[in-house]
Amino acid sequence: MRNKLFLAVLTLLILSCHSRPTMPEENIAAQETAVSETHTVTFAAVGDNLFHESLIRSASMPDGTYDFSSLYTEIKPIVEKADLAFINQETVMAGTRFGYSGYPTFNSPQSLAYNLVDAGFDIMNLANNHAMDMGRNGLYATLDFLDTIPELTVIGARKSGESARIITKNNITLGFLSYTFSLNGIALPRDNPNLVSMIDRPKMTEEMNALRPLCDFLIVSIHWGAEYLLEPDRSQTDLARFIAEHNVDLIIGHHPHVLQRVEMINLPDGRKTLCYYSLGNFASHQRERERIIGGMMILTFTKTVGQDSVELSINDIGMLPVITHYDRSFRNTKIYPLYSYTQELLNNHGLLNHGNGLSFEFFYGVLDRLNTRIYMQNPF
Repeated sequence: MRNKLFLAVLTLLILSCHSRPTMPEENIAAQETAVSETHTVTFAAVGDNLFHESLIRSASMPDGTYDFSSLYTEIKPIVEKADLAFINQETVMAGTRFGYSGYPTFNSPQSLAYNLVDAGFDIMNLANNHAMDMGRNGLYATLDFLDTIPELTVIGARKSGESARIITKNNITLGFLSYTFSLNGIALPRDNPNLVSMIDRPKMTEEMNALRPLCDFLIVSIHWGAEYLLEPDRSQTDLARFIAEHNVDLIIGHHPHVLQRVEMINLPDGRKTLCYYSLGNFASHQRERERIIGGMMILTFTKTVGQDSVELSINDIGMLPVITHYDRSFRNTKIYPLYSYTQELLNNHGLLNHGNGLSFEFFYGVLDRLNTRIYMQNPF
């Protein structure tokens, strides 16, 4: 009997060993796997939205209004699929009492803002050298108008308050700052010297350090450099390094009106800052071949949250080339992704009136020097 009891107990012990519960270490790993969550924000950004008089006239309607929606129809299916989309609005929209005008002092119809929102843009930068083209009152009128459009976040200019903007999307917090090198000689009001954010290293340091702890990713929009240079100049590379040293994740550059390279700035402590030196023109009627090809920055912000950790990264980095098309009468202006631009359209581009050697080979040559992945299809 005793032997039978011993054998029964032994059998139970053996069975229990083969069906043992998960060890504490395995429980922890399983729990971490269970609670780990990955959040993403797809982000698009374009350069200078620059409205010359001919571009304004081409959007005039018989009833005296302006409709720019056709300008963006080919690019809209891409922009609207991004979780967030940024644009540098190079011209103010101060309203009819200031008169619509192009170069050198711009004022565009306010209907443009609605067309941009309809196309999918969420973030509008106003810190650029044309922000004060209509003076303080013109910029105030622009800001008052844009405040009536809840879908838009405006950065780079404000009537009062802080310049920083924070956007939370898909459980990811993005902090935005924006600066410009110039206001084309127009002084800021003495009683509102912070109306437009200027490149000023002590002020930038203060603002970047203050915003950094409040966001997952810190983004700086910067209007800089010399017009029409195909490579960033020393002032840009030096300033980019300065910005990177303040733990900024992404630099969005504009103003040169041509595409410049993309660079990953590596710091000694292992941190990295992604810098797009210039996204070139988005919309314009400039008449040189380098200025009709622009770029749409495409990337994904990723945040993985574990039980005791948060990992942040920027993925799927690249650029979608875009072409600003207009015909020989400077009408029928439309922005095309390069992948859908055709030889037939190219043969009818208005630039051919000016003897430019416009060709797809030229476009591909521009792209070869950008040092980034080039999207030749819809990235979304």
